[in-house]
Amino acid sequence: MLVLTRKLGESIAIDDHIKIVVVQIKGKQVRLGIQAPKETKIHREEVYTAIRESNVEAVKAPAAMERVSKILKG
Repeated sequence: MLVLTRKLGESIAIDDHIKIVVVQIKGKQVRLGIQAPKETKIHREEVYTAIRESNVEAVKAPAAMERVSKILKG
């Protein structure tokens, strides 16, 4: 993990297409602005984790439905 120190108004560049800017510091909270191409998906980690878990469950659902269908036809 790379750890950087930035002050208000300073930024971090990731490749040529993503820029993260410190836009506000208030107590223990830091507000970041992110400039990235529209096709870049950006989520808070807890939202990203929920999306991943939902996708895993969605992949499992068709297999479960197929097993139920076979039992009912059976």
